Amino acid sequence: MGVPMNRIKWLLPLLYILFVLLPIYWLLNMSFKTTNEILGSFTLWPDQFTLQNYRTIFTDPTWYVGYLNTLAYVLANTAISLAVALPAAYAFSRYRFLGDKHLFFWLLSNRMAPPAVFALPFFQLYSAIGLFDTHIAVALAHCLFNVPLAVWILEGFMSGVPKELDETAFVDGYSFPRFFFRIFIPTIAAGIGVAAFFCFMFSWVELLLAKTLTAVAAKPIAATMTRTASTSGYELGLLSAAGALTIVPGALVIYFVRNYIAKGFALGRV
Repeated sequence: MGVPMNRIKWLLPLLYILFVLLPIYWLLNMSFKTTNEILGSFTLWPDQFTLQNYRTIFTDPTWYVGYLNTLAYVLANTAISLAVALPAAYAFSRYRFLGDKHLFFWLLSNRMAPPAVFALPFFQLYSAIGLFDTHIAVALAHCLFNVPLAVWILEGFMSGVPKELDETAFVDGYSFPRFFFRIFIPTIAAGIGVAAFFCFMFSWVELLLAKTLTAVAAKPIAATMTRTASTSGYELGLLSAAGALTIVPGALVIYFVRNYIAKGFALGRV
């Protein structure tokens, strides 16, 4: 007898979910182990449960400062990207001007380029003007990729808002800034949430530029995680704990903008 179709319908998604969650579980599993246990035996859960890896991260400035540095430039990048992308997207959605389509494509082409192409130019530029090893340096470098993405997402939402809304507001006596901030932005709140989510996540996981443009004062956690070697080898338990904690900010962002993301995938250009 074959397997009933109704069982296959829930069995396949269940297997897929387990397959996707397995690396996360294994990362958490290793984070509560010592390096010797990780290398010495294969176990589905820790034989000697320990929180020492997490204590080290929360008490050693080398580790927790890396998280603070990463959050600093990621939040700055998200704010700058949205501040630049909102008026740019409005211009693309409401006006037609010479070369508008070419300019729009050029913006997207910046997002297509790999970060390695811009690592050396940014390094030399920031070293010359004194921005090397600062949070703003990484935030501005990530704008090269996140601003085009935010413009592309927001333009799709703004184009879905009828132009009659703008005209009605102006007839009622609204100035453009008042209309833009009090009427138009709340109308596209879902698009702003989606754009903020993608800007945050792309800046959070990007390593090459963040590592190239920082040294000590603004070094991100991703760069710290690549330097876990000691005289006894790699500290795998500590590295696993650090990796597990890097998931937390992204999960929190998803939680707070989950309603906007759902609307964005349903209505916007995502």
